[in-house]
Amino acid sequence: MRILIIGGEGTIGKVVSDHFSEEHEVITAGRKHGDVTVDIADSASIDTMLEKVGRVDAIICIAGEAKWAPFNALSEEDFYIGLRSKLMGQVNLVRKGRNYLNPNGSITLSTGILADDPVVKTSSAAMVNGALHSFVKAVALEIESGIRLNVVSLGMVEDAYEKYKDYFPGHNPVPMEKVVNAYVRSVKGRDHGRIIKYYE
Repeated sequence: MRILIIGGEGTIGKVVSDHFSEEHEVITAGRKHGDVTVDIADSASIDTMLEKVGRVDAIICIAGEAKWAPFNALSEEDFYIGLRSKLMGQVNLVRKGRNYLNPNGSITLSTGILADDPVVKTSSAAMVNGALHSFVKAVALEIESGIRLNVVSLGMVEDAYEKYKDYFPGHNPVPMEKVVNAYVRSVKGRDHGRIIKYYE
């Protein structure tokens, strides 16, 4: 398979990319690092990336940002960071990326535990994650050409434990093997319209 991984050089993306690279052609994309560059908050940038990459069998997005801050400190513009990047960035990857998929290809988006189990300072990120879950379930009813659409929703992963442990007291880190398997399941399995949750 030919697989495009947006965010393929990040904490999770690098591990996922390395795994798929063992058997498949992987093209990584990111704002600063990767085989091609893209800013998913910019619709035109997505178009440029897809034109450069061409047709693929699978698209995986492990990218997108949202502002983490106390609710009382968040401005309207702070909320738009997550809406433009993590939410609409991934929505636009589906809208545009489906036209570059080979028949029966797949698209995998990424969210996280905050949709179901938010912690403090995550009202924006939790909102965006929940919206993406609803989006995937709805679009799965309509998307054509045999395309499968899923979203991987992870808890705090092992490789990010030291950075984020203070935000998630008492949470069990998700082993990186489980992280990889969530994306393998979405790309190589038959799930469609599924929220693939690995929270511990």
